[in-house]
This record gives sequence, structure tokens and C-alpha cells, in this order.
Amino acid sequence: MLTWLSIGLVFTFTMIAVILLRWGNLQVVGVTPVRTFTFMAILFTSGLDVGLIMFPLTEFGGYAEDYSVTNPLAIEFGFWAFLIWGFYFLTCFYFCVIEPRVKFFEIPLVKVINNVVIIGTCAFTAYLLLKNLPWYLPEMGDDGTAQTVFYAIVFISIAMAVYSSTSLKYVRVLSVSTSWMFIGLIALFWYYAFMTENGTFGDFAGTLSLLGGYFGNIHEFMLPLSDYHAFYLYWWFAWSIMIGQFTSRFVGGLRTWQLLLAMLFLPSIAIGIWFTVLYYYHLEDIGTTGVFNILMVTVGITMVINSLDSLIRLYTDNLNLTVKRFGKGRYFAGNLAAMIGLTLLFQLEFLKIQWVGALVIGIYFACILYIITRYWSTVSRINSSPEENKLDYSLVDSAN
Repeated sequence: MLTWLSIGLVFTFTMIAVILLRWGNLQVVGVTPVRTFTFMAILFTSGLDVGLIMFPLTEFGGYAEDYSVTNPLAIEFGFWAFLIWGFYFLTCFYFCVIEPRVKFFEIPLVKVINNVVIIGTCAFTAYLLLKNLPWYLPEMGDDGTAQTVFYAIVFISIAMAVYSSTSLKYVRVLSVSTSWMFIGLIALFWYYAFMTENGTFGDFAGTLSLLGGYFGNIHEFMLPLSDYHAFYLYWWFAWSIMIGQFTSRFVGGLRTWQLLLAMLFLPSIAIGIWFTVLYYYHLEDIGTTGVFNILMVTVGITMVINSLDSLIRLYTDNLNLTVKRFGKGRYFAGNLAAMIGLTLLFQLEFLKIQWVGALVIGIYFACILYIITRYWSTVSRINSSPEENKLDYSLVDSAN
């Protein structure tokens, strides 16, 4: 599977270059455009999940032992930031500018496969929360009562996401609120480490400089460094189509090159600062038990709700399983049952995210072959976003 993954990575980076060369200055406008800050908040909270909060402290130690290419902070950053956000740029641009002309994802078989990917990845997101709660809430213990509480937290999170997906008006509020919560979490952890635990701003700057190990070795991250890196890359591929499809509707008039830079740099700044703070906690053995862990879990849960909200809305729209068609009660019950059932399948290790990512790479190749054989001239003539997409920031307020 490493060969298949490597081919997919080379193809992805090549297509990004092609888009920049052909449509670099094209103004990208979605169906319901929003202002750039809101778009980035939607992208950040929809395009990430609980792993951003919960994984780093469990992984830094292993990276120090397993990778010689650079330091553990740079490794973690490379697994979560910068280059791999290009996956989202590629699919966001495609769904905003190209898909309306070719309608590849309207082909019945493709639509079914795509929505299987979305539903499976939704369940994997909830599964990650369930898997990591015991590590971050050790005071709960590991008996049957604690496990019941963990399952209850995950199932309630799924229920909240299903409910919030019933109306698009919740997306903006939920995404912006979660972004501010994450910024607040970073600020609190930074203050505690560098103002009350004998740390200094110089310590923070010194730790932050370690991120240079990523940029100095960025070429190393363009192909899998290990099986574990491959797991992350397949995970990003699994998310890429659905996040691009969802966020494309909110692009608010950025030029293509501006959209790429915004999607690469802005999320990476927040991720880089967060990981730097956590790495300092790791190096100095600063504990996070108690209130800090609860705050991390809280922000992680809101990210899960954001992600599930966007993905549930996406597959229900694609398959016409909407509130308008079934009513809010049946919509809620059906999606809740489906998400809980699939989450339990991941818990039983019946499903693997690598399979989903490999399937997505196959969809990439099928799409480009479809365009080359049937719509090459149409795509070659594209010089603007679809005419029906208007740069009107009020449209999102009237959308369902």
C-alpha cells in the first residue's frame, strides 16, 4: 500500500502545480460565500478532529526514538500541517470551479462510493474520541463505570452533531466559536508554562524554532517516512474529498493563489503554536491532569461536533436524506443510529481508515481520467467560477 500512497501523493502535488499555473489568478467564489475569517474558521474546525488536541502528548516520545530526519516537534507538525493542507486546497478548488462543469460526483456509482467514504470517516472521527478519552481522563479509572461514561460522552457528541447538521445556520456560529475556544486553550497553556512554571519567552521562542526542522526537510515529508506516517497520510486523503466538497461552498472571492496560501499557512500557524506549547510541556514534564485535561477534552469534543456536523450534512445532502424529506425526528434518529453503529465497528477494528484513504486515491485517478476522456476541452476553457455563484455574503444567512 505504500506504493499506492506514494503514487497518490505525487499525483496530488502535480495537480496543485497545474492548477496554479493554469488558474492561479482566477477568483474563486462558492455557492454561499463567507468572509475570509469565517471561511478559515469553517475550514479549520471541519478539517481537523480531536486528534489535533489529543495525539501530540502521546506521540512526542515515540518520535524521538523512531525518526532521525528531524526533531519530534517538527515530525508532529509535518504530520498535521502545511503541505498536507494542499489536499484540501486541491479538492476545494475542484468542487468550486471544475465539478459544476463535469459533474463527476453526480455519477451514481461515484456518488455511492463517495458517500460511503464520508460516512466511514465520520465514524472514525467519533472512534478516535472514544479511544483517547481514557488517556486524557485517567482520573475516571478504567472500570466499567468509566467506560460507560466514555461511551456516553461520544454518543452525546454524535447526537449534538446530528442535531446541529439540521440547519446550515449552525455552521458559522459553531465553527467561529470553536476557533476562539482553541485560541483560548493555546493562550491558557502558554501562560501557565511560560509565566508560572519558570518558563520564559525565550524558552518559547527556542522551542518554536525547532519547527524549522520541518521546513529544512520538507521534501522528506512529501512521501511516507514510515508506516505510521502512511497512516496519517491515508487519513488526510480520506478527509480530503469531503472537506473540499463542504468548504468549497463557502469560498469568498479569494484568488486561487491566495486561497492556496491561506489554506497552507493560516491553519499551520495555529497548529505550530499549539504543538510548540505542548512540546514544551513534554520536554519539561509539566503535568496536564485535572482541569487542563478537561479543557483539552472539551475543545476536542467541540472539534468532533464540528467535523461530524459538516460531514453528516454533506452525505445527507448528497443522498437526499434531508430534514426536508424525512422530517427532523426521523432524520435525527436515522443518522444517530448509523453513526453509533459504525463507530462501534471501528472500535471492533472491523474497519480501517487506511482502506478509506486508498479508496479516495482511486477516486482521484478515476476523476482525472473522466475529465481527460470526456470534458478536457470544457475544463481547458474555464476562466472563472460558475456564473451562478455570486459574491454575496448574505446568502449563507438564507441557506438551509
